[in-house]
Amino acid sequence: MEKISWWRSSVGDDEIRKVSEAISSENITQGTVTAEFEGRLAKALKVRYAVATTSGSVALLISLMAAGIKPGDEVIMPNRTWVATANAPMILGAKPVLVDVVKRAPLIDPGKIEEKITKKTRIILPVHLNGRGSDMEAINKIARRHDLIVIEDACQAMMSGKSGSYYGTLSDIGCFSLGVTKFITTGFGGVLVTNNNELNETMRLIRTNGTYDNLRPDYKMVGCNFKFSGMLAAMGIVQLSKADKIKSHLLEVYRRYSEGLKSIKAVELIEVNIENGEVPIYVEALCKKRIELIKFLQARNIDTRPALPNVSSVKYVNDNGNYPNSDVFAENALFLPCGSAQPLENVDRVLKALREFD
Repeated sequence: MEKISWWRSSVGDDEIRKVSEAISSENITQGTVTAEFEGRLAKALKVRYAVATTSGSVALLISLMAAGIKPGDEVIMPNRTWVATANAPMILGAKPVLVDVVKRAPLIDPGKIEEKITKKTRIILPVHLNGRGSDMEAINKIARRHDLIVIEDACQAMMSGKSGSYYGTLSDIGCFSLGVTKFITTGFGGVLVTNNNELNETMRLIRTNGTYDNLRPDYKMVGCNFKFSGMLAAMGIVQLSKADKIKSHLLEVYRRYSEGLKSIKAVELIEVNIENGEVPIYVEALCKKRIELIKFLQARNIDTRPALPNVSSVKYVNDNGNYPNSDVFAENALFLPCGSAQPLENVDRVLKALREFD
């Protein structure tokens, strides 16, 4: 029986043709094609500026640099996130300060943020995991009370939102990923968005070694080569043109799992509020016998992934706090086969196997 991979991306001939065009027109490095992609993405997200870079991880790093983070500063973030969220401030000598998530979703608990604020706190960094939105209204209110910057890690939430607004655009800076397992992909890549012109200019300087012009450089600040090539941008333009189709398929995969899991006691869907406009990139579920389930599915040629560990479990983060809600997801959550090109018949086969496990 053919193996079902845990993720399938939708990349094909259209992307190949567009990348070939970029190469033929010598738009290999960062230039007009990258600018076109940034403009189209900014329009799609209803934001003034988009700055493309090498990865979502680098987008997080640039956002903190643009915000002026220095050694000794503190950045508040949820315990449930990919380690890149914590790595970014640590690279700059700052400290990630972890907060537990709410009970029903792996999203930062706003009610526990203020107890973590100190004189060293500079930024609140909520993470919109799998298209689920953190409570940005509550978070922005806290930030205003304490004169803090808000940066959204929306690497897993492109084109997801509510009430006509998109996650990643509801604060000072938003960060997105264009990795292979994201809403749209260029293989590797990331994007920063903002409505603030000064932040936009600063992020662009950081992206190009602190200067606007490599021919007559005027170095204005510390930066690095975080540029985004025209070849990747060409692929991104095609991917973005398929956004509606990708969204529709991701929602159909989620709905099929949602309906099918209702009768399966051993596996509980971690819900995404699709009725309000949230878009699940992944299908996540809880199972108290997670390891047993993963092995059961492997025996049937079905690939899955356990959820990532808590950031607090990373030794160099050096955090010994108690995070009971985070522990539930770290210990029991897993990804079921999904993705923008996952055939629906594969979903049906997974559900059949889950019913057998149940």
